[in-house]
Amino acid sequence: MGFLQKIFYWEQRKLGDYGSVKMNKRIFKNQTSPNGDIPFYKIGTFGKKADSFISKKLYEKYKVKYPYPKIGDLLISASGSIGRIIEYKGKKAYFQDSNIVWLSHNSKLLNIYLKQYYQRINWNNIEGTTIKRLYNKDILTTHISVPNIKEQKRIGNLLNLVDNLLVLQKRKYEELKLLKKALMQNMFADNAFYPNLRFKGFVYKWKQYKLNDLGYTFSGLSGKSKKDFGHGKAQYVTYMNVFSNPIANLEMTEHIEIDNKQNSVKYNDIFFTTSSETPEEVGMSSIWLGKETNTYLNSFCFGFRLTKRIDSYYIAFMLRSPSFRRKMMVLAQGISRFNISKNKVMNIKILLPKISEQKRVGITIKKVDNTVKLQVKFINKIKKFRKFLLQNMFI
Repeated sequence: MGFLQKIFYWEQRKLGDYGSVKMNKRIFKNQTSPNGDIPFYKIGTFGKKADSFISKKLYEKYKVKYPYPKIGDLLISASGSIGRIIEYKGKKAYFQDSNIVWLSHNSKLLNIYLKQYYQRINWNNIEGTTIKRLYNKDILTTHISVPNIKEQKRIGNLLNLVDNLLVLQKRKYEELKLLKKALMQNMFADNAFYPNLRFKGFVYKWKQYKLNDLGYTFSGLSGKSKKDFGHGKAQYVTYMNVFSNPIANLEMTEHIEIDNKQNSVKYNDIFFTTSSETPEEVGMSSIWLGKETNTYLNSFCFGFRLTKRIDSYYIAFMLRSPSFRRKMMVLAQGISRFNISKNKVMNIKILLPKISEQKRVGITIKKVDNTVKLQVKFINKIKKFRKFLLQNMFI
């Protein structure tokens, strides 16, 4: 004999059916100071670090006498960036009246559920032109669909788990970025002929070369007009591909017609951007590890073809290292847009270890770089899954 599952229907209500909007009593500017006992959060510092404080005496007086959030209440920014939400954790703090509000509700609505519902809510009648404003009446008339308490808990707990996972994975991503940054700063020798961080067994002095000693340059596309792009059986490496990737993305190319007069790029070619809006971003480099024929370089970059054996991963990351980037930025010339001289780039001096050490350094940073990229993909998958849940778990 089968059992019928009891179906609980969701209530279609307005937020005002469950409670009322509360806010702290107004604090005047002359009651605050840059230093003090209790942080005072204005709309500009809401969710960040407070830059104003009130006295403990005033805090205790207002907290007892006037409305004050309970632990777990969801504070909402009602002005400027509408709908930012902070869960009140119970730390001593005071919040700007009318700009930071919360819904003081009855036991039929759980904050663990409301917090997630706020993520997909469309606030009614947001007013204002330059500064947007969410009024209390608009919060109270906003519709919400509410299941029973048990289902609210289940939905809230599941989405909280996803949120916590997202926080942990973002933290891991930041740690991986710091690791990569430390390796980039310390595994390449600068002017001392020895790097700060080295693998066991490598003790010899690195050798100095000018880039000009290691290969020769070639130009990107020339003699083309707008109508030549976007079609054809050849391809060219875009400026943004070079700018964004130490190791060029083989799929980040665009179509162009085959032209035997142009310089075709080859495996292990290095590309440099020739201009940028800031000196910090001029002369960005990328190495090409593709073997396709009829591939050219865009006209806003120049190529550098190695004639000396150098590990691909090593040179890719070395040219993006802080020590090399400092040398490149010195060459930036311009006012509104900065350019570099190809000849001056070729005169930059770099230090190289033996090929065996190059390989160890290159593959180590490449592995960390791959892990960083995989972490980004994992975070995006969690975000996509979270969006799916928000779209499908609420009526």
